[in-house]
Amino acid sequence: MKSTQRATSRRSNATSQSEVSLRWPRWFVPLVIAAVTLAAFFPSLSNDFVNWDDDKTLYDNPFYRGLAWPQIKWMFTTFLMGHYQPLSWLTFAFDYSLWGMNPVGYHLTNLLLHMANGVLFYFVTRRLLVAALAIPPSAENWRLDLSAGLAALLFAIHPLRVESVAWATERRDVLSGLFYFATIYFYLRLVECSKFSTRRRWLCATLAIYFLSLLSKATAITLPFILLVLDVYPLKRLTGRPGQWFKRESRGVLGEKLPFLILALAFAVAALLAQQVTGALKPLEQFGIASRLLQAGYAFMFYLGKTLWPVSLAPIYELPVDVGSWFWLFVFCGVGTIALTMALFFFKRRWPALLACWVYYLVVLAPVTGVAQSGPQLVADRYSYLACLGWPLLIAGGFYRLSPQESFNRQRYFFSSGFAIMVVFSLAILTWNQTKIWRSPIALWQHGTAVEPLASIAHYNLGRAYERENNLAPAIESYRRAATVNPSYAKAHFNLARLLALKGDEAQALAHYRRVIEIRPDHADAHNDLGLLLELKGEDTAAVVEFHRAMEIEPAHGRALFNLAELLARQSDLAKAIVMYERAARSEPNQAAIQVRWAIALARQGQLASATEHFRRALELQPNDSDAHVLMARSLAAQGNKDEAESHYRQALRLMKAAGKSSGSELRELK
Repeated sequence: MKSTQRATSRRSNATSQSEVSLRWPRWFVPLVIAAVTLAAFFPSLSNDFVNWDDDKTLYDNPFYRGLAWPQIKWMFTTFLMGHYQPLSWLTFAFDYSLWGMNPVGYHLTNLLLHMANGVLFYFVTRRLLVAALAIPPSAENWRLDLSAGLAALLFAIHPLRVESVAWATERRDVLSGLFYFATIYFYLRLVECSKFSTRRRWLCATLAIYFLSLLSKATAITLPFILLVLDVYPLKRLTGRPGQWFKRESRGVLGEKLPFLILALAFAVAALLAQQVTGALKPLEQFGIASRLLQAGYAFMFYLGKTLWPVSLAPIYELPVDVGSWFWLFVFCGVGTIALTMALFFFKRRWPALLACWVYYLVVLAPVTGVAQSGPQLVADRYSYLACLGWPLLIAGGFYRLSPQESFNRQRYFFSSGFAIMVVFSLAILTWNQTKIWRSPIALWQHGTAVEPLASIAHYNLGRAYERENNLAPAIESYRRAATVNPSYAKAHFNLARLLALKGDEAQALAHYRRVIEIRPDHADAHNDLGLLLELKGEDTAAVVEFHRAMEIEPAHGRALFNLAELLARQSDLAKAIVMYERAARSEPNQAAIQVRWAIALARQGQLASATEHFRRALELQPNDSDAHVLMARSLAAQGNKDEAESHYRQALRLMKAAGKSSGSELRELK
């Protein structure tokens, strides 16, 4: 008996020594999570902005650049790009104040926020595992630390996170996620409290953090339902059938969710309004209920599949032009979603954690599966940022059960540990490579078209990237491919027509301009450009019709007004031309060329004094225009003001010499 006791004592002491030998500072695991995340996403710090909303959001948008009242007012009232995200705009303003338009600062902020999210998810996971596995909440449980750390790494360095981190515009994902994780953490602390006053303080803090999450992006509107899921499992505050939750003993738990629900509903309305105002929300007539439900079934299976096999990720998975060709795939995915849900519900007593994670997944994804379809995407990697948190949690729970106890299979544990390390390393490599895809617009869309060759938007954006680099031949080919994949893509036809016209291929350009007008009769720019081409072909009457059509659609269309004025002036109908020049100048008051041409028309009518004023205005706008100086000098000389005329001649000669121009150079014309 004594021998047995001594053996047991030795084993207990050995275990205790093992526990002690594996102790580490509390910050060690979070530091590892942050370091590995930084390493996996490090290439993002060398990335440029991309022409996938970064242009409209950041480098072509002056309104967020500053922290004065006009900028702050704009941030809290704008629905730009279909989002209400004032807190995200504030972080962009801080970036601008520190970095200007250097993209490294914007990417660094995204990465730091994501690293913080990985660390916060570690602490959330640790508390959820304590509740689910009935673990004593010891601060020195190294098995718990490792399991929670594994979950945090599987979340943080998964390639599906790349779009949210490496894309500057998606700041809203990582910022909203920061407060989302903090809200859940605070809620778990709230649940632990028994004293009413303490619980009230934690509840107020949790609500405040949740409000910040919603101010960053409306993606957290499902949180009240997620808190209910947590109350069922693993917290077990709500038991039995849902009908029993309204009994007296459970009403307090439900009542806690009411303020969260009120906030969620308010921001859900704001999100729908933002989508509606910007025209991103597709109406039921265009995208019916059946199509939306089929798309939702596909989305649930897509993110699950990409979580398990994260390859061939693309910046755009476009809604198919022909939904009918996807019908059976959509049906298969929908049936799979329903069957899996039923199976997990049937085995809920045996696998409650799996059902809880699946319900969480369905609830978080539901708003972005196409039920309220906005934008051209079928699915998007960024939508997985918060939706796929349950799977790392499940793996963490399994890993904890495999980790050493007083009696365990060492071989099984070392095998599982080695496999976990291999998975983490593989994910880190995939994420490193996926992050580099976002280094430039051309690199991004070359990858996008390779992965999704039938994504017309990817081809179109590749064309825009090539055109920005003044590489017109591949730009034309990319626009042509976009228009071929989606024959109803008006933007692709328009840009293709524009570049073909520059190339001198007038016949094809005319055909594509006319195709744009077939698709979108209200496309003012297409009418204007078609008018220009018709004028070049000598079809003045048809050109006038197109210019007038552009002005009917957009009365202040400066280029159409100017081009019509030019045509009228060429036809010597100076009175009408002057009226059009005046309207064009009101529409575009800072265009020097309009002032010059208006002045020439006035001079031809003998109105030299008025002409001089417009030449003077043109030179205020463009002081180094040698041709305007010459014309100004001629107008002044004709009025007998020879001294000032001579001054403008000298200025013109100086500018011509500096530019290497001859004095007989033609006046530049705005077309």
